[in-house]
Amino acid sequence: MTTLHARSALLGDGWHENVRLTLEDGRIAGIAVDVAPEAGDDRQDILVPAVPNLHSHAFQRAMAGLAEVRGPANDSFWSWRTVMYKFALSMTPEHVEAVAAQLYMEMLEAGFSRVGEFHYLHHDRDGSPYANIAELAERIGAASAETGIALTLLPVFYAHSGFGGTAPIEGQRRFINSTESFEALMAGCRTVTSRLPGAELGIAPHSLRAVTPEELAKLVPIAGDGPIHIHVAEQVKEVEDCIAWSGARPVQWLLDNAPVDEHWCLIHATHMTEDETRRMARSGAIAGLCPITEANLGDGAFAAPLFLEEGGRYGIGSDSNVLISVPEELRQLEYSQRLALRARNVIASSGGSTARKLFDGALAGGGTALKAPAGLAVGNHADIVSLDVSAVPYLSGDQILDHWTFAGGVTVDGVWALGKKQVAAGRHIKRETISARFRQVMAELIG
Repeated sequence: MTTLHARSALLGDGWHENVRLTLEDGRIAGIAVDVAPEAGDDRQDILVPAVPNLHSHAFQRAMAGLAEVRGPANDSFWSWRTVMYKFALSMTPEHVEAVAAQLYMEMLEAGFSRVGEFHYLHHDRDGSPYANIAELAERIGAASAETGIALTLLPVFYAHSGFGGTAPIEGQRRFINSTESFEALMAGCRTVTSRLPGAELGIAPHSLRAVTPEELAKLVPIAGDGPIHIHVAEQVKEVEDCIAWSGARPVQWLLDNAPVDEHWCLIHATHMTEDETRRMARSGAIAGLCPITEANLGDGAFAAPLFLEEGGRYGIGSDSNVLISVPEELRQLEYSQRLALRARNVIASSGGSTARKLFDGALAGGGTALKAPAGLAVGNHADIVSLDVSAVPYLSGDQILDHWTFAGGVTVDGVWALGKKQVAAGRHIKRETISARFRQVMAELIG
């Protein structure tokens, strides 16, 4: 049993002073407020909940910053994807594990405590299945175990290169499964998650480009009560191609033809009509927003004000993992709205803190999307961040979140994931070992 005492902590009903948290078996077993610290308490200044990261492609961390050179024509998501495919084809299982461990360590240092790994790198470099079809999922699980980040594993079903069952292209060979081989993959992934404390398992039909309606109908029951994540309406070309194939836009088609509800997370959902936005919000599905990646790839801006007005929920993810930061994801989400609408404090409630609204939304939606409720509450996983406010001791309450998100004077000091302290003084406890291995791998990949 571990006890933390905070001068101030953000609980489910707001900020409280002199808070003691009791941690046991990876969960919060007790909370007391307005109490003095006791001998044996791990004393902290400011405690807030750790944030779920609902969308990650771990292997892409290896190419962070390596796709920022302009080609001979206008660059886009589609030219970036070509670079990504070439990179994906070069990685061994050992490379995948080392890169994932580096990434998950960085996520913890940033204040994320759980990752939704949208895992679609499945097969050997020639496209043939490994003897253990879940070999690379095992490597993701090993990286989770080494770093201590909680894992919601989302094995991806990917079968086609375009709408209507178009045959996959050569660059996708490591991703491809039939529904039969995917069931075998899922069995292997159940073994992976069964070994990891606090792990959850869902499924991820990659996109309507990569999955036919018949395949989607077969996949949904496999999820059971686990989450279902899918990329949708990220690019204008995707919307145009979907209309050409079906006569409907991607989100419209999903809402009309799939049992979309609170178990679903629609990743990006960038390009929607007002009707789609309203219907998605009312369906209960979570919007999986990845603001840094969406900006990096030139995707567009999510229709946040209307979605939130209709009761929609969202979480945040780091997606391509070009940059790992809780406050920068939240800031980019708000700034995208300010630029699009030429307004300020767009997502905030009237009279309320913008960062607090962003933070609360990311906690609630991310927890739902990853089947792991987030927040400092009895019974929840003990996923906690201590903040260093020594540079801004004059701030309190929501001012701290606003400064962390928009000004940068607040930093992460410590992080507990599933009740274990994995980050101290801003550094992961295994940073030297994990980073040394990552640097060696990157030398092999780049060389």
